[in-house]
This record gives sequence, structure tokens and C-alpha cells, in this order.
Amino acid sequence: PQPRISAAPVIPMSLLLGIDNGLTVTKAVIFDTAGRVVSMARRRVPQSLPRPRHVQRDMTGLWTHTAEAIADALSACPRPASDIACIAATAHGDGLYLLDGEGRPLAPGILSLDSRAGEIAARWQADGTAALALERTGQRPHASAPSALLAWLRANEPDRFARIGHVLACKDWLRFCLTGGIATDLTEASTAFTDVATQDYADDILPIFGLEALSHALPPILAPDAVAGHVTPQAAALTGLVAGTPVAAGLHDVTASSLGAGGYAEGVAAIVAGTYSINETVSRAARTGPGWFCRNGIAPGEWNAMAISPASASNYDWFLDTFCAAERAAGGPDLHARIIPQIEAAMARPSTAIFHPYLFGAPQGAMASAGFFGLRGWQDRGDMLRAVIEGITFNHRVHVDALREGFAIDRARLTGGISRSPVFAQLFADTLAMPVSTSDTEEAAAWGAALCAGSAAGLFESPRHDPRDPGALTRNFTPDATRSADLDRRYAVFREIGRAMEPVWPSIEALGE
Repeated sequence: PQPRISAAPVIPMSLLLGIDNGLTVTKAVIFDTAGRVVSMARRRVPQSLPRPRHVQRDMTGLWTHTAEAIADALSACPRPASDIACIAATAHGDGLYLLDGEGRPLAPGILSLDSRAGEIAARWQADGTAALALERTGQRPHASAPSALLAWLRANEPDRFARIGHVLACKDWLRFCLTGGIATDLTEASTAFTDVATQDYADDILPIFGLEALSHALPPILAPDAVAGHVTPQAAALTGLVAGTPVAAGLHDVTASSLGAGGYAEGVAAIVAGTYSINETVSRAARTGPGWFCRNGIAPGEWNAMAISPASASNYDWFLDTFCAAERAAGGPDLHARIIPQIEAAMARPSTAIFHPYLFGAPQGAMASAGFFGLRGWQDRGDMLRAVIEGITFNHRVHVDALREGFAIDRARLTGGISRSPVFAQLFADTLAMPVSTSDTEEAAAWGAALCAGSAAGLFESPRHDPRDPGALTRNFTPDATRSADLDRRYAVFREIGRAMEPVWPSIEALGE
């Protein structure tokens, strides 16, 4: 498909390039130092699913598509590439992007939707490995964690495992393609192998997972706003960037999204309703718990508690693609705008319909699957849509409630595509029973990366010194007590069904083998 490119005139000043690579799309966004989008281009990056639970993509193809997006954004920009003061990338976390000792990709990159290592993660949960990992690293290993994926490779592809020269995350691979340098940043390093207290590598951590042979392969850790390298002549030729342009280390996209949307703060639950249900809050202490990951923040002495599962707005997109395909194909007015009145009508009447949004994963693990419960013959598509949206907000509440057990949180900052709808934003406020604000930030994750680039270039005092007026970008939603009470009752049923289904999900999954 052709890239979507946009451009807008700006006043002369330095420019910043933020690269945002998600699970399906890679984007290049050029900002001015007031945070305005100057130009943007995107390219879809194909995934491959060669076997059940294997979700991956070609690493060279990922770089090619990203380079093309950068070139397109520069073509749409009314200013020369020489005005770009610094570059930073952000991308999906977890997964695995491996290089050999010569810096060549070792087969496809593994995405965070991959679950091939689910049995290993389950075994570690049973044998005490997960508990030790939580104590030392602040992380419970899960199916797409680098630790579990590397253990899977050791067991199933020993030849490939023996050739590992560098263990990278997605954005670290893109930065390597831009600069030729090997590194990671503080936020990304903490996905598996850092001491939760010191925020640095420790000799006893790789052996927890039987991975001590990879001590040579962990990349150096830099601050997200440290200059990690400069654009090489080869990368400049592919992208149109100026050789020698500085490139900052960048950061994990979960943290980039909350930073760019103005939600990176203590006392705030930063929520991203996208492919993943992302819920996080900043802490000045390393607090660990089974309900969240305790990962490094953007500076030493800061931690980011994250409660995450692949169970959010992608369920709504799936419903529209599957059950509204004819209307979508017919074109005309925006389908989302036409669907909203059906949801509002369903919300105005009692409903027994409940939906578990586990099409692509769940907090309960890889075996959980999605399902409608309580459907009746007299209910219609609006009731099903209401159940889907409520199920998404209920799953976010599972995570936010876990965070509230360990942290003092009194408000939420919501981003993601569905947050643009006042109906959905109000539903989050009512479900969570706390004030929710939304941000009009364009490309929040890319702007979070650009804030790190601006700090690296000396244009901002730090990544936290956002030059924009947050009040001008914010819309506030206050919970309705009556609606919150009703949703609380529905949420209790949602959780009760989940508990009842836990012993059944493995049997359902076995039907597909």
C-alpha cells in the first residue's frame, strides 16, 4: 500500500525526527520543537506466522520499510533534512531481534505477540524460576519475554542460539541500522536481565534462566536521551538524512506513549488502549508485585510499574472487520461514527451480554480465549458492541486495580485510537471510578521519542520538559456515580466468569491442535 503522508507549514526552528515502530506499522514523524507535526509517513510491515504461536517479521524488510518512511517524511517536509537536530526511535517492547557476531540478523525478528515460549513460562511459574526472577528483576517471565524466547531457542534451535552475538530489542535494531552502533536504553534493558534495585545488569541474573552463555551478548545501557551514535553514510543514502546527524538512544514504546501524552507522572495511571492493554505509573521506589512489571523509568532512580496484556482495542477493530465488513467496504461516512449511536442505544438499556477481550491474549496467560456470555436472541449488534467495549475497559480495570494495590493513583491519562471518542473515554472514567483525561497529542509515542532526541540535542532540559501547554491538549471526564455502580456489578460478573473459565480454557485450546 502507498504510504500516507501529511505536511503542514511551521515557523523556522530546529526539527526532531521520532521513529515509532509498532507491531504492524512503522512511522517516521518530523516535529518542530513546539511539538507540532511537520510531516509524517508510514509503511505497513508484514508479519509472518509460519507456525501456530510464531509471530515474526523479516528484520531487513523492517529496516527497508522504515528507511522508506523516513525518506517519504523528508520529501513531505517543507524544510531540509539538515534542519533535523536529532533522531530517536521507539518500538514495541519484549520480543527478540538477534544479530550474529558480525552484526547480521539471525533469522526473523520475533514480535511481542509471539507465544511459542508459553510452556517454558508456565514451567518457570511452577518451579520457582518466575518467583526468583520477580525478586531479582522485577519481572515475571511471560511467553514473549526475551528470557523465555532465548530459553526456547536454546532448547529448540541450538545452532542458532550458539551463533548469537547481540541480543537487541526492535528499536535497538533500527538504531543499529541508522548508526552501526550496538546499545540499548535504560527502559528497554529492564525487560528481563537487570537488577530491579540497581537498574543495571547483574552476574546472577542470566543464570536464573540458564542463559549465562549470553553474557557477552547483552548491549551497553544508555540513558534514553544520550547520544548513541550518528547517521552513517549508508543510512543517509537510503533515507535522505544528513550523514552525521546525532541519534539518541530512544526508549520502550510503552514509556514513550505515556511521556508523549503527558501521562508520565507519579499518581497517574497512564493508559494506552491499542493492540495491548497498557497501564502504567511512575514510582520513585522499586516496588515489585505479581500484578505488574517493575521496569526502569527514563532516568536513574525512577521506575515505571506496568500492567500489560494483549487484550484491548484490537478486539473492537476485529469486531468491526468481521461483523461490519460490508459497511466498511461500501465506504461513505466514517464507520466508527455510525457505530457509536448503536453502542449508546445499547448502553441505555439493561443487558446480560458480557465479553472477554482475549482474542490475542489475556492477563491469565496464553491459554485464555475470547468469548461472549449471556447473549440472548433478542439482542442485536449494538449489545455485542457494548459488551466488547465494556470488556476492553474491564480488562484495563484488572490492570489498574493491580497498580492501585501498590501505588497511590487518583487519576488516569488515556490515549489510543478509541480514546478520541467521548463515549469511550467516559466509559473508562465510569469503569475505573476515577477522573480520566485524554490528550489531543498527535503521534504520542513518536513525540515521546522526539522529546528524548530534543534533550540529547540540548533543545530541552530533559525529556520531561515538554514545551507544549498540556491544558490546551486535554479533555477531562468525571465518573458518574450511578453508572460506576452499575459497571461495578457487571465487572464482578466479568471476573466471576473468568475464574470459572480458567480450568476450561486449556481444553478449548486443545481442540485446535
